[in-house]
Amino acid sequence: MKFATSFVPDIRFGEGVHDTIAACARALGAQNALVVMDGFLAGNGFGERLAVRFAAEGISADVFSGFAGEPELAHVQAATAAGRGKDLVVGIGGGSALDIAKIAACAAAADEDPMHYALAANPLPGKPLKKIMVPTTAGTGAETSATTIFAGPQGKKLWIWGPETKADLVLLDPVLTVSLPANLTAWCGLDAFVHAFEAATNRNAHAGAVLYAHAALRLLTETLETAVKNPHDLEARGKVLLGSCYAGIAIDNCGTAIAHNISHALAGLAPVHHGLATALGFEATLPWLIEADTADLAAAAHACGLSDAAMLPGFVSDLMDRCGVVRALPGALAGLAADDLAREMRAPENRPMRRATIRDVSDADIAAFAAAMMALPKTL
Repeated sequence: MKFATSFVPDIRFGEGVHDTIAACARALGAQNALVVMDGFLAGNGFGERLAVRFAAEGISADVFSGFAGEPELAHVQAATAAGRGKDLVVGIGGGSALDIAKIAACAAAADEDPMHYALAANPLPGKPLKKIMVPTTAGTGAETSATTIFAGPQGKKLWIWGPETKADLVLLDPVLTVSLPANLTAWCGLDAFVHAFEAATNRNAHAGAVLYAHAALRLLTETLETAVKNPHDLEARGKVLLGSCYAGIAIDNCGTAIAHNISHALAGLAPVHHGLATALGFEATLPWLIEADTADLAAAAHACGLSDAAMLPGFVSDLMDRCGVVRALPGALAGLAADDLAREMRAPENRPMRRATIRDVSDADIAAFAAAMMALPKTL
């Protein structure tokens, strides 16, 4: 076997570690920083407190929080414009904030529009701005990955990939995740679970990443339900956050598979929370997937504390039940048919996830999966 592992950023974990953001920025040599922050954080005084700390370190800092929901082209363009003239970008928030920050830190180092780099059409600037990533949700793993996702001009999911997007420093603070509602804690945590599982079991899986993927599966299996039901349990919150981070490292090396093909395709049709869509797609495809009966599937099952991969579908459905996951999709999808979803699943931007799946995914498989997904109630 031959494989290569991508570099893992400097990661610092602990309660209260987010208080060191400004000091860390100064240690990285920053003088002018852009802070990309979720609107909720910007509105609850966090941005103001952070600005005071930046000022105490002698750093000029501007806040960009002009976005909501999944990243769109207009968001990354505005953040890129705000980042020009800066020497560091701090991303604080969920996957959207982190992805916007990562794109801005790269695109702001040149005169090109972010679309210039979409789908690897052109190389990223070789000297991006320095980056500090501070996740406030535990799911995407965007803080450690080289991939960023945003919606392009036609609303389709596009990606910008490259080692240039990766953070120089990651700060993991479970305190910042406590305010996440139970449903979002569950959706995000299941997204991380699927990241770890797919990275450990797809065609690209290798020993250099399985180490992180299996650790993530163990952490998430052990603590996700507790984090959902007891939000102030910082030990559980911390383990879910660390599991998400490890899962991000795993997909950075090995990518994802069919569940993510489905979730990205759904997002191409209408706004839907990525974690929920991924979890639903995973539940729908897992019985089919484990028929591959590979050693990697068995090892992933063992990491979840199971004796056999055949137990995985029941285990995952039970975990979703215990975390209160409602099997339903947004009402915005009500007017669409299975054929619409199948078309998106076959789209060029979603082919890598289809090809990476350990089983060959036929057009008939896609039609069956699309039918199962679109049969779900549209009540969210």
